Amino acid sequence: MDSLLLIIGLMLAAVLLVGAGDRLQLPWPALMVVLGVVMAFVPGLPDRFELEPDLILPLFLPPLLFAAAQRTSWALFRARWRSIALFAVALVGVTIAVVAGTALALVPGITVTAAIALGAMVAPPDPVAVEAVAARVRIPRRLLAVLQSEGLFNDATALVVFQVAVLTTMQGQTLSVPLLAVRFVLGVVVAIALGVAAAWLARFVMSRITDTAGRTALTLILPFAVYLAADRLGASGVVAVVVAALQLRGYSEADEAAERLTQRSFWDVVELLVTGVAFGLIGLDLRQVIDAAGAGLWRMLGHAVVICMVVVGTRAVWMAGAWRLVQHSPDPSAAPRTGRETVVLTWCGMRGLATLALALSLPPTTADGSPFPARSELIVIACAVLVVTLLVPAFTLPVLVRALGVAEEADAEQAAEAVVARRAQQAALARMVEQQQLGALPDELGAPMRERIGRLQAVLCGEPITTEERERLRTLREGRAMFSAIQADALGAARQEVLRARREPGIDPAAADRVLRRLDLRTVLLD
Repeated sequence: MDSLLLIIGLMLAAVLLVGAGDRLQLPWPALMVVLGVVMAFVPGLPDRFELEPDLILPLFLPPLLFAAAQRTSWALFRARWRSIALFAVALVGVTIAVVAGTALALVPGITVTAAIALGAMVAPPDPVAVEAVAARVRIPRRLLAVLQSEGLFNDATALVVFQVAVLTTMQGQTLSVPLLAVRFVLGVVVAIALGVAAAWLARFVMSRITDTAGRTALTLILPFAVYLAADRLGASGVVAVVVAALQLRGYSEADEAAERLTQRSFWDVVELLVTGVAFGLIGLDLRQVIDAAGAGLWRMLGHAVVICMVVVGTRAVWMAGAWRLVQHSPDPSAAPRTGRETVVLTWCGMRGLATLALALSLPPTTADGSPFPARSELIVIACAVLVVTLLVPAFTLPVLVRALGVAEEADAEQAAEAVVARRAQQAALARMVEQQQLGALPDELGAPMRERIGRLQAVLCGEPITTEERERLRTLREGRAMFSAIQADALGAARQEVLRARREPGIDPAAADRVLRRLDLRTVLLD
């Protein structure tokens, strides 16, 4: 019961912090990190939360990866395969190597494989954190797309290295680099095939489910099923989930507007609650680690500061090299192309839930019953890297972007939005002309309809309406005000009568609820 109350409390805290973040103009993942750190020192909370380390990754990673992947597309990945290879694979590998070497020099009693596991924990930036922090800031869409694509696939690289390193540590073996490379390639290939097959099967089932709630529920089951199936096959569950999400989103049809709205809202809620619980649990685990560290805590924190600098410095050097590599690239979407973009991409290397989940999943003992090498210090270092790389950019990125003038480039990129809006307007006008030619649209309605469609591009681009248009709209609204007021009043009376009838003993509540729902939908559509 205590565990259930704790989870409910963490979910409520996450909701409250999202509201506080909106008011304070601060990203909610940063506030959740603060919450997790504070929880480590709050008296009266349970001393430990009983959750098997093997369950951490399957519980937390699949829904968050699925939610993040739905916000991108295959076309974007095809266009950015160079960035994925450069940042999601090569940079992660270099970071793992540098961090592991630093940990071997600093941490007493650590083994090579445990040091590599630490490097894998702190190497991958998190797409959820990047989305929450960088999306609030007016940076060029090119940079945000690079960060998102990096965040979705770098987890696969880090997770494969982490799992192999932990397994060899548990068994007391020596890490084989060729075996690791072969396992990575085979795992990715099998995961891609599994993700595509799972998405096709899910779409086949969804086509036979007419209820929107049922179809949405299937998308909740899908990432867990795909992740577990990939794990059983020895493949990358991260890649399988991302591929399934991309493929399923690619099947979306034009007339599924209501379903897309429902699923987007649903996954926003899932992402929020799962992240809140995860950050709260790391606070509890951090308290256990602090208690176990005892007098050695300050030494651990000193090592953590050094590794934080190594992580940030490695990313800075890599981004500077990438700038030299792509600044003359013919690909207009390549980044970073300037020194200012290099600074922004370096600053946005935010660690998040992947680091948390990997830290929590470290087993307490090895196969022979001995303690996992330097486990407490590994968790302290991982938490320190997360706090530094997430909190510092979250609170300073807006100032940095304004100081560098990067927001000016973001304004220029709005032309791409205008192109899409123009295509939408032209498609709407062409369909209206077809309707007129078929006689489905009376001529007397053609002119006002064309006028409204002519305004569509500006509306889709978010442009303000002109004074003349505002006056015309005001006149129309005044003419409809009385009719709307009467109709709204009538619908209000209808809802009251339905609610009154629902309370009567001879009325079926389910039937009343169905009528009430239709009345609510009618009212929303009129609004």
